[in-house]
Amino acid sequence: MNKLKTEQQQQVIAALVEGNSIRSTERMTGVHRDTIMRLAVRVGEGCKRILDEQMRNLQCQQIQVDEIWTYCAKKQRHVKVTDDLERTGDQWTFVAIDRDTKLVPSYLIGKRTLDNATAFLTDLESRLSNRVQLSSDSLKAYVEATEKAFGANVDYGQIVKTYEAEPIGPGRYSPPKVVSTDKRRIAGNPDPDLVCTSHVERQNLTMRMEMRRFTRLTNGFSKKLENLHAAVALHFAHYNFVRVHQTIKVTPAMEAGVSTSLWSMADLMEEALSSK
Repeated sequence: MNKLKTEQQQQVIAALVEGNSIRSTERMTGVHRDTIMRLAVRVGEGCKRILDEQMRNLQCQQIQVDEIWTYCAKKQRHVKVTDDLERTGDQWTFVAIDRDTKLVPSYLIGKRTLDNATAFLTDLESRLSNRVQLSSDSLKAYVEATEKAFGANVDYGQIVKTYEAEPIGPGRYSPPKVVSTDKRRIAGNPDPDLVCTSHVERQNLTMRMEMRRFTRLTNGFSKKLENLHAAVALHFAHYNFVRVHQTIKVTPAMEAGVSTSLWSMADLMEEALSSK
């Protein structure tokens, strides 16, 4: 990795953030897959630091949260009692997005538990400078986790969707149809018209498109938990600071006032690889 020229490093990382796998990036760039993975982990660790430092005192108004599934090493049904249960099998990425600026201020990777939901929302609350309206789906853990993280300082509503039952068979990978929705006030005084999870669900699609290890029905899953953490940190740093959002015409970081300028891939990598 140390022998790679800066231009090669940027080419590798640019390929990864566009959803290419490690092996396809190897074929495109001529860089060995082991070198690619070491570089990706190093840059990802730097991106995690960037996000932690920059996502502070945010003046968001409407936050939507959701969680997206992937797995590490093996699928949950193949996990044995002798495996490291925290590092193997199902892994969920809890994600928060600001509806207005499209900024992702916080995320957390782990099992889909109350403890992790609480840790995720506690981290989110610590990054906000004002009271927000929070929207989520009907995951029960969010109710208790929100109370622990925000107390009474939040307007929180859930959107509960009812799905049409579909028989198992051809086309079973298609999402079930939503037949009805119900909005519920959980805490504070949320505006019912703004209780919504559409934007964070769209972010889930962006994650699946731009991180190969989240693409369903492929062999691009994470073999190590550290690799998953690095990939997600790289994705969100690139998404927040480098990728211009089609709707707002700037990056989410610029729209949210976190950054005053558009970062290039070179800027992101220089900051991520700096020794701080």
